[in-house]
Amino acid sequence: MMHDPGKSDRPIVPRKPPNKPDETQADLWANGAEAVEGRGLAEGKPQKQTSPRAQHRTRLSQALERIRQAIEREPKRALNNLWHHVCDVDRLREAYFELNPRSAPGIDGQSWQAYGSNLEENLQTLSGKLRRGCYRASAVRRHYIPKADGRERPIGIPTLEDKIVQRATTEVLNVVYEREFKGFSFGFRPGRGQHDALDALYLGIMRKHVNWVLDADIKGFFDNMDHEWLLKFLRHRINDRRLLGAVAKWLRAGVLEEGQLSSSEVGTPQGGSISPLLSNVYLHYVLDLWVEQWKRQQARGEVIIVRYADDFVMGFQSKAEAERFLRELRERFEQFHLALHPEKTRLIEFGRYAAAMRKKRGERRPETFDFLGFTHICDVTRKSGKFIVLRQTMRTRLRAKLAEIKEELRRRRHDPVAQTGAWLRAVVGGYYRYHAVPRNYPTMKSFYKAVGRLWRAALQRRSHKARLTWDRMLTLINRWLPTPRILHPYPEYRSGVTT
Repeated sequence: MMHDPGKSDRPIVPRKPPNKPDETQADLWANGAEAVEGRGLAEGKPQKQTSPRAQHRTRLSQALERIRQAIEREPKRALNNLWHHVCDVDRLREAYFELNPRSAPGIDGQSWQAYGSNLEENLQTLSGKLRRGCYRASAVRRHYIPKADGRERPIGIPTLEDKIVQRATTEVLNVVYEREFKGFSFGFRPGRGQHDALDALYLGIMRKHVNWVLDADIKGFFDNMDHEWLLKFLRHRINDRRLLGAVAKWLRAGVLEEGQLSSSEVGTPQGGSISPLLSNVYLHYVLDLWVEQWKRQQARGEVIIVRYADDFVMGFQSKAEAERFLRELRERFEQFHLALHPEKTRLIEFGRYAAAMRKKRGERRPETFDFLGFTHICDVTRKSGKFIVLRQTMRTRLRAKLAEIKEELRRRRHDPVAQTGAWLRAVVGGYYRYHAVPRNYPTMKSFYKAVGRLWRAALQRRSHKARLTWDRMLTLINRWLPTPRILHPYPEYRSGVTT
């Protein structure tokens, strides 16, 4: 009954060239390395601009460039004298404008708009406190957001000034650690995104001898990061006591929940601007460097790894080697107070020969695994029967998104149709921009139709007298809902364009 849109041509998305001139982008991605993509503009506009920000940005960029040059000259030396970059009023101002103006306030109730009404004076005061050592970190406010599987994820909401200082600190530390982090690490890094990690995993499985996949899940990672180990890791590259002291303050500030303040020697609240960087530093030393060494010294067959924050997937050529690595990985994590989730960590047979081998043994089709919102499936092309990794939207994610839309439509039931249609257009378009990967068109089409049915059901409930015909509903759907189309090219095609 609904409009059946056709598929559109896949656009070519140009990207930056690979870092090393002697390697193609496809080679980098097949080994778990990355391509880079542009960053979007920060939300929010300045309410009052008292100085030429373009000149200040140039000066701030030059300051960061001097840090890069110092690292180039002495790559192994721990850096000191970094704190003054954080205390700079111009950098604090840039950090303020990079925050989301609609984000929830911390325990002090200070909003982005209220702080900006007297921005320059507030930033001067904050800078003075940072320089004099009078800055004190506040506890974070605990908030829970629903997950796709029905559970809730705890989020820590810092105060606005803590957000500003953390954002400025992250900007400085990114310069230091971007040289250190490995190519197969994609999460929360400048110029990298989830689709870079998905493409790297796709190419790794397609181009390497991968027969077994380790789908790993770290149990409560953000709640179990050991503070002492984290500070030790930071001291490898940072020798600025004031900066390290600020990080220690954020880690030990505690969490305020239902009026009760609690603190711990482990864990960092998700939600702070610096938490993703700290998590990357922790796993860089606990996992990334160790995996690289293990591959070089112990692996006999091919091994790939792709990590996005605390989620990582590995591919192995032989089952015996995969099982040996898994045993040693558990032992490695125990040393740093981490553990793999016993139910969510799986070693599965997956790859170009998995289906044939399992059929020969009289077993069912290869198992699937989930990564970054997509279920990865062993499949073949229709025409040639060539092996391909099929990526489909996870069913739990799809159902959760539809449930979220249904609830919001119920709340907007009596709003003007045009207003609700504009909101749905933005929501559906955003969903497409992430999930519109090759061969995922049927799932996107199902999502498109389901949203149309939910909207019609909501409009039907506006009155018990009028009945909305499908002809009228299709007119609204075609007017407001964007039709599904593939927006991302195949990883091989995108990497070829980049190169």
